[in-house]
Amino acid sequence: MEHHGHWVTGMTNQVVWGLPHVFAIFLIVAASGALNVASIGSVFGGPMYKPLGRYSGLLAIGLLAGGLAVLMLDLGRPDRLIVAMTSYNFKSIFAWNVILYSGFFGIVGVYLWVMMDRTVNRFYRPVAFAAFFWRLMLTTGTGSIFGFLVAREAYDAAIMAPMFIIMSFSYGLAFFIITLQSAYAWGDRQLGDLRLAKLKNLLGVFIGAVLYFTLAYHLTNLYITQHHGIEAFILLNGGVYTVMFWLGQIVIGSLIPLVLIYSPAFVASRWAVAAASVMVLIGGFFQVYLIVIGGQVFPMTIFPGKEVIESSFYDGVINSYVPTFAEGALGVAGIAIAMALVAVGARMFKVFPETLEDPQ
Repeated sequence: MEHHGHWVTGMTNQVVWGLPHVFAIFLIVAASGALNVASIGSVFGGPMYKPLGRYSGLLAIGLLAGGLAVLMLDLGRPDRLIVAMTSYNFKSIFAWNVILYSGFFGIVGVYLWVMMDRTVNRFYRPVAFAAFFWRLMLTTGTGSIFGFLVAREAYDAAIMAPMFIIMSFSYGLAFFIITLQSAYAWGDRQLGDLRLAKLKNLLGVFIGAVLYFTLAYHLTNLYITQHHGIEAFILLNGGVYTVMFWLGQIVIGSLIPLVLIYSPAFVASRWAVAAASVMVLIGGFFQVYLIVIGGQVFPMTIFPGKEVIESSFYDGVINSYVPTFAEGALGVAGIAIAMALVAVGARMFKVFPETLEDPQ
């Protein structure tokens, strides 16, 4: 992409955000949610979560770095980053997000410092509150990218911002559970059943909340006549996008994980917790794909409420988009960068307690 340009991707003049943007937004949203465990321990005083705060902060930084790395290559040329850093249009939500992402790195870095250094531990609570509110602003900003785009029928909704916040809670916690289980299994350390059960039940609450916001979003759109077209496309006759919604987002990403989490048959199964977390991430990826790609392939209404003589140049046509290997490789590289940063950080800093056995 850097040497040959965007023609090596499946992106077009109609679909200008492709698979790399799906990976980037997915990781950025998950980064905010990964910090939730630290917030529960520090802001809300959850003693079971407090020992996990350091790893929570490290994972949040790693996921955000991986997501932003994908976006950097999508710029096409590295020197375009200088424009992004020096020219701000404060009427643009993208300009706001540059500040929010940079601030997140700084605040979470200080958050980790005050958790690790006893000499500055007196600042623990104020920094914890600052990190909590900043990550809410970050996810609100990411959701508002879509909520403010009135030209696209799939995006123009105020519910986008709070929906992205609860999506971040779900995806971030799923990432946290999978990586925590893996780290303690590979390091031959003890992870107590009670602590894992609390994380599992919290994930179930977040999955249900995402389902609720999804239902509210689609019911609101169905109430508005102008949005009946996009709703029919996503829910009924959108082909692969309809399959992604019902099978990917709803069944794999929501219903099966809820069964694995709350069914008495899997109450003592750690594999069920891991499988539910993986499925939440798969369903979440489909959800972001539908928002980003599905919202673009549906044709725009150029003059709402007016009779328009349509031309043959994409007017009223469902746009096509087929991701290429270059896009998929770039997106997977973002996840790899995130996990590599977390692995190296976990080796350099003492972020894991020696044991997380259940209290006697």
